[in-house]
Amino acid sequence: MSRPLRADIDLDALRHNYQLACELAPNSRSLAVIKADAYGHGAVACARALADLAPAFAVATIEEALALREGGITHPVVLLEGVFEASEYQLAAQHDFWCAIHSEWQLAALEAATLPGPISCWIKFDSGMHRLGFDAEQARAVKERLVASGKAQDLHLMTHFATADSLTPDYFQHQMAAVEALAAELALPLCLANSPATLAWPQSHAAWNRPGIMLYGADPLEGANDASRRLKPVMTLSSAIIAVREIAIGEPVGYAGRFVATRPTRIGVVACGYGDGYDRHAVDGTPVLVDGQETVLAGKVSMDMLTVDITDLPEAGVGSRVVLWGEGLEVNRVAASCDTISYTLLTGILPRVPKHYHGGQAREAGPMASQAVDTCA
Repeated sequence: MSRPLRADIDLDALRHNYQLACELAPNSRSLAVIKADAYGHGAVACARALADLAPAFAVATIEEALALREGGITHPVVLLEGVFEASEYQLAAQHDFWCAIHSEWQLAALEAATLPGPISCWIKFDSGMHRLGFDAEQARAVKERLVASGKAQDLHLMTHFATADSLTPDYFQHQMAAVEALAAELALPLCLANSPATLAWPQSHAAWNRPGIMLYGADPLEGANDASRRLKPVMTLSSAIIAVREIAIGEPVGYAGRFVATRPTRIGVVACGYGDGYDRHAVDGTPVLVDGQETVLAGKVSMDMLTVDITDLPEAGVGSRVVLWGEGLEVNRVAASCDTISYTLLTGILPRVPKHYHGGQAREAGPMASQAVDTCA
């Protein structure tokens, strides 16, 4: 009998969330962002499930893009951070990877490259994130150099919002004003909206949006809105109780004795720990579902196990199903108890946890890929 811990991936929910992104921005096309192995969900499986809907995908590295090609995905793929070495431009040209250009060295390397044909290039404008990109004056010069080089085609302008998830719009509006002013000069199609902007800021919906975390059902907004409440969780991490302990008043549970029983307590031992990717920083009181009923973590997370309080769940026992997040339990609630965000929980699931895919049958990326271009337009 195998260990009960598993990650169930609902591809129907993934498709629902992508279609929601399209519905919210009917005049845009939406990149499906599947970097970091589709935020821990399996990039190739997720790309296949979206192949008839998404006109293009986006990743962080060329290795991630090549893995999609090896998995049969023929769609254009945007390299959101561009190349990391000059030699990668050859692969980009060969495989139809669209490259962000955010630094002088990337531009110079492209100008010096010998390529079989021009590459689609997206100029990264630093509108206020101050992480990657060019200022407005530099961006003007970058466009001129790309045009003059003969190495670039299908130019776009892109930026990244620092506070689109915030309830306070001031800095977001500052960034929008900056990019709108530059776009008016450069006359380039725009790619602006990340997940929170897709959900909350229609004025940022441009030629392209790039929904990421929202595709996987996690709400990125500080305060949920009507759109984000429609998201469906894609990953359900579940396990089972493998032992039950009866703990007397005053007895500690787990490492460092952090949890101490204040009443006669039934403790359920669950097959999941930080060696599987569950966050070790989860505090006592972190929500957990046992047989569909909510209870809490009691004691520090161990490498292969964690412990939950089932005192008020008399029917619970060995074999009871435990949902750690997903179906019936928002991952954001668990993340808040770990002083982190949903991204780190979802991407942190380790390879020892088996993934089981269901719904939205994984679609082979073949001739239908070209038919998907205008699906989300």
